[in-house]
Amino acid sequence: MPLPWILVFFPWFGAVVLALIPPRLGIGRYVNIGVAAGSLAIALALLGHPHGEQGWTRIDALNLPFVAVAALVGLTTAAFSAATLDAERFDALRIRAYHAAFQVFMGAQFLALVSDNLGVMWVAIEIATLASVLMVGAHGTPAAVEAAWKFFILCGVGIALALFGTILLYLAAQPVIGSGDPGLSWVALRAVAAHCDPGLLSLAFVFLLVGYGTKAGLVPLHSWLPDAEAEGPLPICAVLSGLLLNAALLAILRAEAIVGGNPAALPAGPFLIGFGMLSLLLAAFSLWRRRDARRLFAWSSIEHVGLATLAFGIGGVVANLAGILHLLGHALVKSGVFFAVGAAAQIKGSQKVQDIGGLAASHPALGWGLALGIAGLAGMPPFALFVSEFRLVTEVAARHPWLVLPVGIGLLMAAAALVRVLQALCLGEPTRDNPVPGAFALPGGLLWATVPVWLHLALAAALGFAAPAGFVALLRAGAEILG
Repeated sequence: MPLPWILVFFPWFGAVVLALIPPRLGIGRYVNIGVAAGSLAIALALLGHPHGEQGWTRIDALNLPFVAVAALVGLTTAAFSAATLDAERFDALRIRAYHAAFQVFMGAQFLALVSDNLGVMWVAIEIATLASVLMVGAHGTPAAVEAAWKFFILCGVGIALALFGTILLYLAAQPVIGSGDPGLSWVALRAVAAHCDPGLLSLAFVFLLVGYGTKAGLVPLHSWLPDAEAEGPLPICAVLSGLLLNAALLAILRAEAIVGGNPAALPAGPFLIGFGMLSLLLAAFSLWRRRDARRLFAWSSIEHVGLATLAFGIGGVVANLAGILHLLGHALVKSGVFFAVGAAAQIKGSQKVQDIGGLAASHPALGWGLALGIAGLAGMPPFALFVSEFRLVTEVAARHPWLVLPVGIGLLMAAAALVRVLQALCLGEPTRDNPVPGAFALPGGLLWATVPVWLHLALAAALGFAAPAGFVALLRAGAEILG
């Protein structure tokens, strides 16, 4: 079996094992960590794998960095989940369902990233969505069920539109490329795009942008994201913001590369710039009104996806590189922030901003990790988001000067709101601890959250300022693939 398929089926096999393990044995959480560690090992092995197509999969410079970061976030999320599982108060059935759904999600996430077939990519993102819905509603409370249904309905409509867009792409290429698998291959479609019907290509891109844009959390298709991240189990926030949004946006970029190959087709850039600006500005102002910490950082995810979409809309190697770097840096920093916020919520017994204060004084390692993570999200050095935002603003000023003012307003408003939250959560007088029963009861206690936070911050800093030359070359090659 080719290595990309091993990467997909390994977590799915783990999901079956986790579904069958009796909860009374108490080893499910450790098996979950083991499966995630195995997935990371396979993902790292893929970095040295020859590029090219293998059946319905393709390894290239665009998807390899996302696969590696997804596997890393999957492992750290599994570790964080192990320490917070008891406090989630799941019964035996929900424990098994939660662990199995997590690994189903990871396998589908990998398949979406490495797929060369647009139909397989669609199926993979749908599987990841269904697994996410199951995890979001795992608590079974009215709020969790409502969030899960909202997630399911909105993203269900989105995935239906994406399916229609995929069919239109196939129909546009059929007179040129014929029937069968080549009509859904990203590489084959891109090669013949110049000879396809430009009207069908344009219509297909609109449907794919709206469909996958719903999954990516782009405004005005975003309303499921804050509810899902506020009401689901704590670890789900990390994989939704750090992984699912990236996979959906990558699907849009694959479609954009195809449509961009036909000069007569509708330009994709203005659409991406429009969605990106709308997401940036709405999220930047909405950050000032949030009182729930998890909901607030969900809005931050919308802001950063908007920034990346804006970069890809501007296009060119430099802007595309900024977009890729931004998505990778955001996945690392945001998942680390959610680990810290989740740990603080279980320590304080509340996820309200006003109830989590002075964390740097009461729990220094965790509090300062959260403070640095929020600073990273605000675009401050030494993290990758600072580098990507600097490159983005430089490209905007050089190529679209009229965008400098709205982009600047969005960045400054979001940064100021995040600094304000940093002060509220991490500085000042500590609020009273009211630990949730079962929180961090494993040996090591808060280290299960603190170590992943600092690991992610260190990697995000290295990605911005000390990335190996080979990895930088890989990122640049990925930017060149997008054109």
